[in-house]
Amino acid sequence: MKIAIAQQNYTVGALKNNKFKIIESIYRAREAGAELVVFPEHAVSGANCYYLMNKSQFLEACEVAMVEIASHCEGIAVLLGLPVYDRNKRVSSAVLIKDRRIVKFFGKKNISCADEKIYYDSSTGCGFVNIGDNRLAVVVGEDIQTEEWFGDNTDVVVNLHADRYFRRRIETRYDHIKTASFIHKKTFVFVNHLGGQSETVYDGSSCVFRRGEGIAFLKSFEEDFVVVDTVAASPVPIPPQNHTVNVYKAMKLGLHDYFEKNGFKKACLGLSGGVDSAVVLAVAVDVLGAENVRVLMLPSQFSSEHSVTDAVEMAENLGVEYDVIPITEAYNAVHESMKPVIGGTSFDKTEENIQARIRCAMLMALANKFGYILLNTSNKSEIAMGYTTLYGDMAGALSIIGDLYKTEVFSVARYINRRIEIIPENIIKKAPSAELKEGQKDSDVLPPYDLLDAILLRFVEENHGVEEIVNAGYEYNMVSHIAECIKENEFKRRQLCPVLQLSSRPFGTVYKLPLINKYILYPYEVVSDKE
Repeated sequence: MKIAIAQQNYTVGALKNNKFKIIESIYRAREAGAELVVFPEHAVSGANCYYLMNKSQFLEACEVAMVEIASHCEGIAVLLGLPVYDRNKRVSSAVLIKDRRIVKFFGKKNISCADEKIYYDSSTGCGFVNIGDNRLAVVVGEDIQTEEWFGDNTDVVVNLHADRYFRRRIETRYDHIKTASFIHKKTFVFVNHLGGQSETVYDGSSCVFRRGEGIAFLKSFEEDFVVVDTVAASPVPIPPQNHTVNVYKAMKLGLHDYFEKNGFKKACLGLSGGVDSAVVLAVAVDVLGAENVRVLMLPSQFSSEHSVTDAVEMAENLGVEYDVIPITEAYNAVHESMKPVIGGTSFDKTEENIQARIRCAMLMALANKFGYILLNTSNKSEIAMGYTTLYGDMAGALSIIGDLYKTEVFSVARYINRRIEIIPENIIKKAPSAELKEGQKDSDVLPPYDLLDAILLRFVEENHGVEEIVNAGYEYNMVSHIAECIKENEFKRRQLCPVLQLSSRPFGTVYKLPLINKYILYPYEVVSDKE
């Protein structure tokens, strides 16, 4: 059987553009002699639709687009993902179209994604259809994880999915497909959504396996189109995966689509001379072009000379416009104005945060005056521990590294420098510092990042408790301190800008703690106030 796979980047609500993309691929598939062309889940609507699923006009418009698409399906079968309103239910479905006729709908039964549970209803699950001499099982989304009753008389299993990217997701997905017992005797076709939408990144990576062996692999993080002969195609090796490379591509795709799909053109950020802002700048220039990125360097009296020179060197390496604007005068003016309130008190985080908030005000002035979108530069390690300033360095319209631990940021920085030195080596080598007071280093208040990130990974991604982590060889006081910091800083994380989701447990969505958490021991034990 010749099956075409159309892996395309759709936009939520852009039904006209999505429809034209789909129709173009149908013609392309028919010209290539395909009997069937398959599109991913939510192809017509884009993903994720969120509250649009509550709008009857939106669902009706999706069905109108589907009917028009069907009029172009002469001489070919099409499996197409879209949301429908079926028997008072809002369903993520696949529709089979054959010879311009809408034949059958297949609705998703299992909804595991927290975002979708709010807006979608459960449907009937896997269904069957004959195309030529082949019997197909059609599965939508994560039903593939539970629907194993395809039977010996099923030739091909087709899974239309919108499976988002997160750390090591692509390789684990391939491994699951390769080892799943119910796939071994079948031809398995996986067609995945692609593109950045809000905070989510869909990686594509569609594929076809035959009896446990891969016979076609589409590109990751790019549009692709392949026609596969499920009988004649020879096995091909599974593409090797590199975590850092995939993270970099996911950041690029998420940032590109955030700007492209919103009509934004230009970005700005504060370039401090540290690795976080350096990585954000490098990605922004790679995606948007140097002519569309502008940076401010905002040193205070506590900033080291090398921080400014490192930042200037990087800006010049990339050819971006920059300005060096010392904030000492502004800081002194605020401090002097506040003397009636805070005069006579010792220097503490109050004065540190004043600096961060002055920088935010200046960056937002630049953004407002010239139409830039401010990019945030905080990483997940700092966000977890609360080592960030509300209305200061937590500001921005989008964070592309806020779901990356500090050690991952360093890995990305080294990847950026794989061919030529874009990020000055001193930025990568020097000890991290916020430089908000004399001689400050992150290690003054945080454990070394390799140790901190190893503990955070166990807490956040793997859901381990204090006792489990201590038993794994980590010091009790450090582990319990990190646990308390994570809990106590939930209120700050709730006010963070949108963050590209690059892990299995991003803050604010999957990983979300109660704001009232005084009586909650980490992670889930609850004690009474009598204790």
